[in-house]
Amino acid sequence: MMAAARLIARDEWRYWQRSKLLRAAAVLSLILLVSAIAVTYDRVQAQAAQRSELQAAAETAFTTQPDRHPHRMVHYGHYVFRAPPPLAVIDPGVDRVTGTALFLEGHRQNSAAFPPAHADARSGALGHLTPAFVYQIILPLLLVLMAHGALTREREGGTGIALVSSGVSASTLWAGKALALLSAVGLLLVPLLLVSLGAALAGESLPLVGVYFLAYALYLSIWALGTLALSAAVTRSAVSLALALGAWALVTLVLPPTTSSLVRATLPTASRLADDVALAQELRSLGDGHNENDPAFSRLRANLLEEYEVERVEDLPVNFRGVVAQSAEADLTELMNRYADQRHAYEQRQARRLSTFGLLSPQLALRQFSRVGAGTDLATHHRFLQEGEAARFALVQQLNGLHANELRYTDDINRSRNAAAERRSRISAHHWRDLESFHFEVASAPARLASAAPSLLALILWGALTAFASLTVTRRSYG
Repeated sequence: MMAAARLIARDEWRYWQRSKLLRAAAVLSLILLVSAIAVTYDRVQAQAAQRSELQAAAETAFTTQPDRHPHRMVHYGHYVFRAPPPLAVIDPGVDRVTGTALFLEGHRQNSAAFPPAHADARSGALGHLTPAFVYQIILPLLLVLMAHGALTREREGGTGIALVSSGVSASTLWAGKALALLSAVGLLLVPLLLVSLGAALAGESLPLVGVYFLAYALYLSIWALGTLALSAAVTRSAVSLALALGAWALVTLVLPPTTSSLVRATLPTASRLADDVALAQELRSLGDGHNENDPAFSRLRANLLEEYEVERVEDLPVNFRGVVAQSAEADLTELMNRYADQRHAYEQRQARRLSTFGLLSPQLALRQFSRVGAGTDLATHHRFLQEGEAARFALVQQLNGLHANELRYTDDINRSRNAAAERRSRISAHHWRDLESFHFEVASAPARLASAAPSLLALILWGALTAFASLTVTRRSYG
């Protein structure tokens, strides 16, 4: 059986080599794939180097500030950056449109800034071309062109019946066609294998890279075997091609935006502007951390005076202004985190709802798996925002602590009287060198695989379904 299958597969390869259309399509696909890999690899490497340099420059700029009032440093702020993970060379995911830098400052939770898509726009159409896009959208089209006539051609030419009459079983005929198509899939995966190994050498988990590669191999196999099933089900190549192209357009072009719109319609979220307005209204109920005489801090003042058994804030062993700043920042951060957590929860609900459509479309299943596996999905972006916010709060409270403990209250309130008073309100610059470095890491490989497991399971179901369907329909048509 295997010898006959190999002969059938070899004959299929000879047909593909004779077809000018397939040769042209293969060359064009190869050019797109190589271009996507080269452009994405160069872009991701440049981004990684640039963000590393900017992070170091931001830390140097902060730690080399001269003697200052600690609250001046709260507003001077600090930048933190997120470097792209190794598998971003295949799938940049949502990183292209989300910001990758955060400006940390007192009293504000700034949005992530500098999305790479702004820079990509200067690269023209190639700026949006990624290996993930080529493997998820373009190469399935090439497989449709290769597989749509695999069995209808045998029927139209009468060679299929002749093969069966000569003792070749329908299963052997299917095996030969499937072997040819899967060997073509193997060749198409060679560039992905090389890039994946490069990601492993750059620090990515080798088992995760292996599963990542197998998921893409399974996805292309689904297209090859699914188109083969259509070719076995109809009698004319033109009909098979029309059905296969329709399925390709539906799965890769129609379903992704349609399902996204459906999810947004069924799970609407408040706009960022509406959230900001509601947050601003609630902020008014909090005290002004720049004014120690704000009535919101009366209880804090009374508690401190009682704790230290003094009558005036001037006699406290701590700077009351710094204590107020600490208290106000804590209340403010709790409120801002509540709004941010609500927004992230809504967005995660939308993402989970969207992932369920992977059962309807292998492309949606692979897209979700690819982003989660690479660490370029929405959940990773949210974690970057949360860790950046934790770093912001720690930095601001560290400076507020210096304000409370290293600067006398009387020097603080009199700092605008003259130059000498202003100098006394500054603290030593060596305190800025206590800044902790910020390093963001994507989730561990087991955690990412666990999150991507439902999408991988959907791909496995699609693979089993298309293999079973193509074999069953071939047996019925040629048995």
